[in-house]
Amino acid sequence: MNRHDIWQPTAPPPMRAPSGLFPGPSRPTYREPHPISAVPLLAGLGAGAAWLTLFGSLGRDLAGYAWWTVLAAVSAWAVALVLTAIGDRAVAVGVAVAGGFGLSIAMAFVGAQWITTQDWPLW
Repeated sequence: MNRHDIWQPTAPPPMRAPSGLFPGPSRPTYREPHPISAVPLLAGLGAGAAWLTLFGSLGRDLAGYAWWTVLAAVSAWAVALVLTAIGDRAVAVGVAVAGGFGLSIAMAFVGAQWITTQDWPLW
Protein backbone atom coordinates (compact mmCIF):
# COMPACT_ATOMS: atom_id res chain seq x y z
CA MET A 1 0.00 0.00 0.00
CA ASN A 2 1.28 3.37 -0.96
CA ARG A 3 1.15 6.40 1.37
CA HIS A 4 -1.05 8.30 -1.13
CA ASP A 5 -3.71 5.57 -0.96
CA ILE A 6 -4.48 6.40 2.65
CA TRP A 7 -5.74 9.89 1.84
CA GLN A 8 -7.79 8.94 -1.20
CA PRO A 9 -11.56 9.00 -0.63
CA THR A 10 -13.35 5.76 -1.22
CA ALA A 11 -16.00 5.53 -3.91
CA PRO A 12 -19.58 5.08 -2.76
CA PRO A 13 -21.12 1.69 -3.32
CA PRO A 14 -22.86 1.31 -6.70
CA MET A 15 -26.53 2.29 -6.56
CA ARG A 16 -29.45 1.97 -8.89
CA ALA A 17 -30.15 5.08 -10.99
CA PRO A 18 -33.02 7.11 -9.49
CA SER A 19 -36.25 7.13 -11.49
CA GLY A 20 -36.95 10.79 -10.82
CA LEU A 21 -40.25 10.04 -9.12
CA PHE A 22 -38.81 10.70 -5.66
CA PRO A 23 -35.87 13.05 -6.08
CA GLY A 24 -33.17 12.68 -3.50
CA PRO A 25 -30.92 15.23 -1.88
CA SER A 26 -29.34 16.04 -5.24
CA ARG A 27 -32.14 18.51 -6.02
CA PRO A 28 -30.93 22.09 -6.26
CA THR A 29 -32.19 24.57 -3.69
CA TYR A 30 -33.10 27.99 -4.99
CA ARG A 31 -33.17 30.87 -2.54
CA GLU A 32 -34.33 34.43 -3.05
CA PRO A 33 -31.28 36.73 -3.08
CA HIS A 34 -33.29 39.63 -1.66
CA PRO A 35 -36.24 38.27 0.31
CA ILE A 36 -39.27 40.46 0.94
CA SER A 37 -39.78 41.42 4.58
CA ALA A 38 -42.96 42.44 6.35
CA VAL A 39 -42.18 46.06 7.26
CA PRO A 40 -41.70 47.37 3.69
CA LEU A 41 -44.69 45.32 2.55
CA LEU A 42 -46.89 46.91 5.20
CA ALA A 43 -45.50 50.35 4.30
CA GLY A 44 -46.53 49.74 0.69
CA LEU A 45 -49.98 48.59 1.78
CA GLY A 46 -50.40 51.73 3.88
CA ALA A 47 -49.19 54.03 1.13
CA GLY A 48 -51.45 52.35 -1.42
CA ALA A 49 -54.44 52.57 0.90
CA ALA A 50 -53.80 56.26 1.57
CA TRP A 51 -53.39 56.88 -2.18
CA LEU A 52 -56.70 55.19 -2.99
CA THR A 53 -58.48 56.96 -0.13
CA LEU A 54 -57.29 60.36 -1.31
CA PHE A 55 -58.32 59.73 -4.90
CA GLY A 56 -61.60 58.07 -3.96
CA SER A 57 -62.59 61.03 -1.80
CA LEU A 58 -62.51 63.29 -4.88
CA GLY A 59 -65.62 61.64 -6.32
CA ARG A 60 -69.02 63.15 -5.47
CA ASP A 61 -71.13 60.14 -6.45
CA LEU A 62 -70.60 56.45 -7.17
CA ALA A 63 -69.49 57.01 -10.76
CA GLY A 64 -66.99 59.66 -9.72
CA TYR A 65 -65.68 57.48 -6.90
CA ALA A 66 -65.29 54.51 -9.27
CA TRP A 67 -63.48 56.48 -11.99
CA TRP A 68 -61.13 58.15 -9.51
CA THR A 69 -60.40 54.74 -7.99
CA VAL A 70 -59.66 53.26 -11.42
CA LEU A 71 -57.26 56.13 -12.09
CA ALA A 72 -55.63 55.71 -8.68
CA ALA A 73 -55.24 51.95 -9.10
CA VAL A 74 -53.71 52.23 -12.57
CA SER A 75 -51.26 54.88 -11.40
CA ALA A 76 -50.45 52.80 -8.29
CA TRP A 77 -49.66 49.80 -10.49
CA ALA A 78 -47.41 51.99 -12.66
CA VAL A 79 -45.59 53.10 -9.53
CA ALA A 80 -45.32 49.46 -8.44
CA LEU A 81 -43.67 48.61 -11.77
CA VAL A 82 -41.17 51.43 -11.28
CA LEU A 83 -40.48 50.30 -7.71
CA THR A 84 -39.93 46.76 -8.95
CA ALA A 85 -37.48 47.99 -11.58
CA ILE A 86 -35.42 49.97 -9.09
CA GLY A 87 -35.37 47.08 -6.63
CA ASP A 88 -37.84 47.93 -3.85
CA ARG A 89 -40.03 44.91 -4.46
CA ALA A 90 -41.60 44.65 -1.02
CA VAL A 91 -43.11 48.13 -1.24
CA ALA A 92 -44.12 47.42 -4.83
CA VAL A 93 -46.03 44.32 -3.76
CA GLY A 94 -47.79 46.27 -1.02
CA VAL A 95 -48.79 49.07 -3.37
CA ALA A 96 -50.01 46.63 -6.02
CA VAL A 97 -52.03 44.61 -3.51
CA ALA A 98 -53.61 47.75 -2.06
CA GLY A 99 -54.45 48.95 -5.58
CA GLY A 100 -56.08 45.66 -6.50
CA PHE A 101 -58.01 45.45 -3.26
CA GLY A 102 -59.24 49.06 -3.52
CA LEU A 103 -60.28 48.58 -7.13
CA SER A 104 -62.17 45.41 -6.26
CA ILE A 105 -64.07 47.28 -3.52
CA ALA A 106 -65.01 50.05 -5.95
CA MET A 107 -66.14 47.54 -8.57
CA ALA A 108 -68.18 45.68 -5.93
CA PHE A 109 -70.08 48.92 -5.25
CA VAL A 110 -70.56 49.46 -8.98
CA GLY A 111 -71.79 45.89 -9.41
CA ALA A 112 -74.18 46.20 -6.49
CA GLN A 113 -75.61 49.42 -7.93
CA TRP A 114 -75.94 47.80 -11.34
CA ILE A 115 -77.72 44.76 -9.89
CA THR A 116 -80.19 46.76 -7.80
CA THR A 117 -81.08 49.48 -10.35
CA GLN A 118 -80.43 47.63 -13.65
CA ASP A 119 -78.47 50.72 -14.76
CA TRP A 120 -74.72 50.71 -15.37
CA PRO A 121 -73.44 53.57 -13.17
CA LEU A 122 -70.20 54.30 -15.02
CA TRP A 123 -71.70 55.60 -18.28
